[in-house]
Amino acid sequence: MGKRIYLSSKLPVVGPYSSAVEANGFIFLSGQIPLAPDTGEIISDIREATRQVLTNMQTLLEEMGMTLSATVKTTIFLKDMADFPAVNEIYAGFFPAEPPARSTVEVGNLPKGAKIEIEAIAVRISN
Repeated sequence: MGKRIYLSSKLPVVGPYSSAVEANGFIFLSGQIPLAPDTGEIISDIREATRQVLTNMQTLLEEMGMTLSATVKTTIFLKDMADFPAVNEIYAGFFPAEPPARSTVEVGNLPKGAKIEIEAIAVRISN
Protein backbone atom coordinates (compact mmCIF):
# COMPACT_ATOMS: atom_id res chain seq x y z
CA MET A 1 0.00 0.00 0.00
CA GLY A 2 1.30 3.47 -0.83
CA LYS A 3 1.59 6.55 1.25
CA ARG A 4 -0.44 9.74 1.20
CA ILE A 5 1.13 13.13 1.82
CA TYR A 6 -0.76 15.89 3.65
CA LEU A 7 0.08 19.58 3.52
CA SER A 8 -2.04 21.69 5.81
CA SER A 9 -3.93 24.57 4.28
CA LYS A 10 -4.09 26.29 7.69
CA LEU A 11 -0.65 25.71 9.21
CA PRO A 12 2.64 26.94 7.78
CA VAL A 13 5.41 24.45 7.05
CA VAL A 14 8.83 25.91 7.82
CA GLY A 15 11.02 23.42 5.95
CA PRO A 16 11.18 20.69 3.31
CA TYR A 17 8.76 18.24 4.93
CA SER A 18 5.11 17.19 4.81
CA SER A 19 2.64 18.21 7.51
CA ALA A 20 1.75 14.52 7.83
CA VAL A 21 2.19 11.24 6.01
CA GLU A 22 -0.33 8.40 6.06
CA ALA A 23 0.75 4.82 5.44
CA ASN A 24 -1.32 1.69 6.12
CA GLY A 25 -3.75 3.58 8.37
CA PHE A 26 -1.02 5.19 10.48
CA ILE A 27 -0.67 8.97 10.40
CA PHE A 28 2.76 10.39 11.17
CA LEU A 29 2.46 14.06 12.14
CA SER A 30 5.59 16.15 11.74
CA GLY A 31 6.73 17.97 14.84
CA GLN A 32 4.67 21.03 15.65
CA ILE A 33 6.24 24.08 17.25
CA PRO A 34 4.26 26.89 18.91
CA LEU A 35 3.86 28.86 15.72
CA ALA A 36 0.77 31.06 15.69
CA PRO A 37 -0.80 30.40 12.26
CA ASP A 38 -2.25 33.90 11.94
CA THR A 39 0.98 35.82 12.70
CA GLY A 40 3.77 33.28 12.08
CA GLU A 41 5.27 34.21 15.44
CA ILE A 42 6.65 31.77 18.00
CA ILE A 43 4.81 31.81 21.33
CA SER A 44 7.28 31.92 24.22
CA ASP A 45 5.09 31.42 27.32
CA ILE A 46 5.32 27.65 27.89
CA ARG A 47 1.65 27.18 28.78
CA GLU A 48 0.43 29.14 25.76
CA ALA A 49 3.11 27.50 23.61
CA THR A 50 1.94 24.02 24.62
CA ARG A 51 -1.68 24.99 23.98
CA GLN A 52 -0.75 26.30 20.51
CA VAL A 53 1.23 23.18 19.59
CA LEU A 54 -1.64 20.89 20.57
CA THR A 55 -4.16 23.14 18.82
CA ASN A 56 -2.02 22.95 15.69
CA MET A 57 -1.99 19.14 15.93
CA GLN A 58 -5.76 19.15 16.43
CA THR A 59 -6.22 21.42 13.39
CA LEU A 60 -4.08 19.16 11.22
CA LEU A 61 -5.94 16.02 12.27
CA GLU A 62 -9.31 17.72 11.71
CA GLU A 63 -8.22 18.63 8.17
CA MET A 64 -7.67 14.91 7.69
CA GLY A 65 -11.14 14.04 9.06
CA MET A 66 -9.86 12.88 12.45
CA THR A 67 -9.62 14.09 16.05
CA LEU A 68 -6.90 14.09 18.69
CA SER A 69 -8.43 10.91 20.11
CA ALA A 70 -6.90 9.06 17.13
CA THR A 71 -3.43 9.82 18.54
CA VAL A 72 -1.64 6.71 19.78
CA LYS A 73 1.86 8.10 20.50
CA THR A 74 3.43 11.50 21.07
CA THR A 75 6.98 12.64 21.61
CA ILE A 76 7.49 15.93 23.41
CA PHE A 77 10.76 17.80 22.96
CA LEU A 78 11.43 20.44 25.63
CA LYS A 79 14.16 23.04 25.73
CA ASP A 80 13.98 22.96 29.54
CA MET A 81 12.71 19.98 31.54
CA ALA A 82 11.73 22.43 34.32
CA ASP A 83 8.76 23.27 32.05
CA PHE A 84 7.48 19.68 32.31
CA PRO A 85 4.81 20.31 35.02
CA ALA A 86 3.25 23.19 33.06
CA VAL A 87 3.34 21.22 29.81
CA ASN A 88 1.83 18.19 31.53
CA GLU A 89 -1.06 20.27 32.90
CA ILE A 90 -2.00 21.70 29.48
CA TYR A 91 -1.41 18.37 27.72
CA ALA A 92 -3.80 16.58 30.12
CA GLY A 93 -6.58 18.97 29.09
CA PHE A 94 -6.24 17.93 25.45
CA PHE A 95 -6.22 14.19 26.28
CA PRO A 96 -8.69 13.88 29.20
CA ALA A 97 -9.43 10.18 28.60
CA GLU A 98 -7.30 7.37 27.22
CA PRO A 99 -4.20 9.50 26.56
CA PRO A 100 -1.68 8.26 24.02
CA ALA A 101 1.64 6.66 24.88
CA ARG A 102 4.25 9.39 25.31
CA SER A 103 7.93 10.17 25.64
CA THR A 104 9.36 13.49 26.79
CA VAL A 105 12.97 14.50 26.25
CA GLU A 106 15.00 17.62 26.90
CA VAL A 107 16.88 18.92 23.87
CA GLY A 108 19.59 21.50 23.29
CA ASN A 109 17.68 23.58 20.75
CA LEU A 110 14.51 23.60 18.67
CA PRO A 111 13.56 25.26 15.36
CA LYS A 112 13.02 29.03 15.51
CA GLY A 113 14.05 29.10 19.17
CA ALA A 114 10.86 27.32 20.27
CA LYS A 115 10.65 25.98 23.84
CA ILE A 116 8.57 22.95 22.84
CA GLU A 117 7.89 20.69 19.87
CA ILE A 118 5.53 17.72 19.74
CA GLU A 119 5.36 15.02 17.07
CA ALA A 120 2.65 12.38 16.97
CA ILE A 121 1.46 9.14 15.47
CA ALA A 122 -2.27 8.63 14.98
CA VAL A 123 -4.24 5.75 13.55
CA ARG A 124 -7.19 5.86 11.21
CA ILE A 125 -9.74 3.31 12.36
CA SER A 126 -12.25 2.22 9.76
CA ASN A 127 -15.59 0.85 10.87
